[in-house]
Amino acid sequence: MTDTEIRPVQSAAPRAPKTPGPTTAARARGTRLLAALFLAPTVVGIVVFTVVPILGSVVLSLFQWDVIESPRWAGAANYREVFTDSTVLVSFRNTLVFMVLAVALQLLVALVLAITVNGRMPTWLRSVFRSVFFFPLMLSAASISVVMKYLFNEGFGPVNWLLGTVGIAPVSWLTSENGAMAAVILTYVWQQFGFSFLLFVGGLNNIPKEVHEAASLDGATGLRKHLSLTLPLLSPTLLVASVVGVINALQVFEQPYVLTAGGPGDSTRTVVMVIYETAFEQLRFGAASAIGVLLFVLIMVVTALQFRLSRRYVHYQ
Repeated sequence: MTDTEIRPVQSAAPRAPKTPGPTTAARARGTRLLAALFLAPTVVGIVVFTVVPILGSVVLSLFQWDVIESPRWAGAANYREVFTDSTVLVSFRNTLVFMVLAVALQLLVALVLAITVNGRMPTWLRSVFRSVFFFPLMLSAASISVVMKYLFNEGFGPVNWLLGTVGIAPVSWLTSENGAMAAVILTYVWQQFGFSFLLFVGGLNNIPKEVHEAASLDGATGLRKHLSLTLPLLSPTLLVASVVGVINALQVFEQPYVLTAGGPGDSTRTVVMVIYETAFEQLRFGAASAIGVLLFVLIMVVTALQFRLSRRYVHYQ
C-alpha cells in the first residue's frame, strides 16, 4: 500500500453510558443529606410554630374552653357568635380601615424617601439616612407607643405645641375617634416604613442607569419620569412591600393597645386586641380561636387578591 492510498476509517463503537460508581452515589447521598440537615431547622420551626398552632386554633375554635373546666364541644357556635357580636364586627372594620390607610401612607413615605436618598448625595450621607430610617424598626413597638402617647397628649404634648406655633388649634389626638385613629396610624407608619424604605432603595439600585439616561434624553424629567419609568420598573418590589405591609397591618396590636386601649369607645379596637381580650381577660379561648381563624382567612384572601392583581400591574424586566 502506497502513501497515496486512502485507508478506510473504522467507526468507533458507541460507548456505553457510564454508570455511577459507588463513590459518585455516596457523594450524591451525602449532598442530599447535607441539604436536608440545613433545611431541617427551618422546616421544624415552621411546623412547630406555624402549622401546629394554626391546626390547634382550628380545632379549639370548635370547643368552649375556659382553662378551668374541660373543653366542651360547641361546633359552629363560636363562629355564629362572632358574626353577631358588634364589637368583633367593629374590630374587623377598624382593622381594614387601618390597613388601607397605614399601608398606603407607609409605601408613599418609603418610596419618596428612597427616591430622594437614591439621588445625588455623598455616599456617607446616603448610608447615614439608611441607618436612621431603619432604626425605628429595631425598637419595641410598645416602647415607641409609650413615647408617642406623650407626644400626642392634648394638653402638654409637643405635637400640639408645634401646631400651635403655626396657628393650628390643638387636636384631640387620643380622645376623639378620628384623632385616635390618626395617632395610631402615624405611630405605626413611623416605625414600619424603614423596612419598605430599604426594599425600595434596593429596587432602585437594580434599575440600570442607562434606562434613566435614555429617558432624560427623550425629555422625561421629574415626576413624569418616576411615574412612567421608575414605578413600572419598581413594581415587583412594590408588590413585596405591599404584601408584607398588609400582613403586618392586619395583625396590629401594640400601637392601639398602648396609645388608646381601643378607644375612645371601640374606634381603634383591632381584631388582635379582641382576640387578646376574649382569650386572656374573658377566658373564652374557643371564641378567641374562632376570631383568629377568621383573621387568618382574611389575610389569605387579601394576599391572594394582591397576587391576582399583580398579574396586570407588576412588570418584570
